[in-house]
Amino acid sequence: MFTDLRELAESHRSESLRDRLWRIIFLAETPAGRGFDVALLWLIGASVLVVMLESVADYKARWGQLFLTLEWTFTILFTIEYAVRLIVVRRRVEYATSFFGVVDALSIIPTYLTLILPGAQFLVVVRVLRLMRVFRILKMIRHVSQANLLMRAMKASSTKITVFLLFILTVTLILGTLMYIVEGVIAGNSGFSSVPQSVYWCIVTISTVGYGDITPVTALGKAIATFVILIGYGTIAVPTGIVTAELSLTRAQSGQNTIACPSCGTDHHSDGARFCHRCGLEISSS
Repeated sequence: MFTDLRELAESHRSESLRDRLWRIIFLAETPAGRGFDVALLWLIGASVLVVMLESVADYKARWGQLFLTLEWTFTILFTIEYAVRLIVVRRRVEYATSFFGVVDALSIIPTYLTLILPGAQFLVVVRVLRLMRVFRILKMIRHVSQANLLMRAMKASSTKITVFLLFILTVTLILGTLMYIVEGVIAGNSGFSSVPQSVYWCIVTISTVGYGDITPVTALGKAIATFVILIGYGTIAVPTGIVTAELSLTRAQSGQNTIACPSCGTDHHSDGARFCHRCGLEISSS
C-alpha cells in the first residue's frame, strides 16, 4: 500500500513537472513563458550571427575556434530544447512532423552531420549542410505574434495567389512564344533562340528585373515588350493587394490567444476554444 502511494506521489510530481515545463515552453501568456521566449530569441539571434561571421574568411581565421565552441554550445542548448518539447507534448509524431518541429530539427541536424562526414572529399558538402543552421531564424516566427498574424494572412491568401501566378505563367508562355516567332524566327534575333529562352526573357521583363541580356530589335517586338512591361506593374500590385486584404481581415478576426495544444503544440486558438483546431484534444488556459 505504501509502495503504491509512493509511486502515485512520484507519478504526480512527474506529471506536475511535465505540466510546468509545457506551460513554460508553449504558453507565451505566462511570465515564465514570456521569459523563455525572450531568452530563446536571443539565443537564436546569436547563433545566426555566429553562422554569418563564420562565413567571413578573416574572422574565421582569427576566431575559428571560438565560433566552433559557440556553435556546439548553441547546438546542445537547442537539442535540449527540442528534446524537452518532444517529452512534454503527448503526440510526439504530430509535433515532430509539423512545420516548427521540422524547423527545430533542421536547426540542429547539420552540426551533428559534420561528425559523420569527415574527410577532405566531403568538406564542400559539410559547409553547405552547416549553412542550414540559418533555419534557426525561422524559429523566431513562433515567438513573434505579428509574424504569426502575417503567416495566417499568407496562408489564407495562398489559393488566390496561386491562381494569379498560374495566370501569369500562362501569359508568359503565350507572350514568350509570340516573341520567339517575331524576334527569333522572323527577325533572326539570336537572343530569342528558342521558346524557353524567350519565356525566360518574358519572366525577367514581367517581373520588372530587366537584366538587358536579351532585347528585341523589331518594332513589333518592342511593342510586345512594352505590353509585357505594363503587365509587370500589375504583377506587383495584385499579390500585394491580396495579402493586404487578408491581413486586414485576419487582424479584424484575431480574437485568438497563444495557448498551445499540449498534444501537438499547435497554438493561436480562438478565445474560449475548448479543443485544439488541429488534433481535437481538449485544451486549457489554466
